[in-house]
Amino acid sequence: MEDALLGKVLKGLGGLYEIRVTDGDSVRRVSCRARGIFRHEEEKVEVGDMVSVKFDPADPENTSVIDEILPRKNSLIRPPLSNLDYLFCVIAAVRPTPVLETLDKLLAIAEHNGIEPCLVVTKSDCDEAASAHYTDLYRQAGFTVFPVSGAAGTGTDALKAYLHEHLTGGKSAAFAGASGVGKSTLMNCLFPHLHLATNDISHRIERGRHTTRHVELFPLSDSPDTGFLADTPGFSMLDFMRFDFLTLDDLFDAFRDFAPYRGQCRYPDCTHTGEGVRECAIARAVANGNIAPSRHASYQTLYRTLKIKKNTY
Repeated sequence: MEDALLGKVLKGLGGLYEIRVTDGDSVRRVSCRARGIFRHEEEKVEVGDMVSVKFDPADPENTSVIDEILPRKNSLIRPPLSNLDYLFCVIAAVRPTPVLETLDKLLAIAEHNGIEPCLVVTKSDCDEAASAHYTDLYRQAGFTVFPVSGAAGTGTDALKAYLHEHLTGGKSAAFAGASGVGKSTLMNCLFPHLHLATNDISHRIERGRHTTRHVELFPLSDSPDTGFLADTPGFSMLDFMRFDFLTLDDLFDAFRDFAPYRGQCRYPDCTHTGEGVRECAIARAVANGNIAPSRHASYQTLYRTLKIKKNTY
């Protein structure tokens, strides 16, 4: 008779998965494959999944296999992770220059999936004015923001305290951002035992070399109820036409700084994209400085894209 234990998928490469299995008060790691039935049903095991792992005690090598994928509370396409509680979106104060539209797309995806998004501004010591600008912009929008320097080790105490306070009871957080923003350097500063690979960015194209090749979860401690951090490859192609991140009907709720103005527009079918301040509460909020113009511009771009997609399909 086979024994089954619950575990969390930490890594998956070439069809082989590394699982952190909990057995009472003890934990251990096992490497195993998934049952063939998942391939037939086109169901893929994802990093972050809670799974049932079966062991064969009659086998001298105690062979294990993933027998069941437990229901997910969410699943991201980019970065490819499931069951996330927090998403730390990382931008650099300088080099590479942040693309705020890309950042706002990722924040919207997190909001839609019930994941609490936070912002980390790295390399803050390199351009204090730029760091302050991004910090103020997104704090005004209602996000928790941490200006830090991973290389200098400044500003990381508050972030580390936040992680230890909130990542309990098996909760997971991912660090995601464009390559070269210093994700791995930051995570090494926060948790030196991770020893993540780092690299410099190209001065010519202002892009980092992808030091993170795959998604991997790292337990914060050996405790059975520890939290987890994920290191992910850089993101750059959040293609809303190709992938079903969210729909046009979901878009307003994916911008938390728009919420106070719900229902305040002159017309109930207001799109909040081109109407004037007399008709649109969002336009008035932008004009009054309560919503950042860049946030509204990101919303407008996404609205146009999702409207085309809706009309196309």
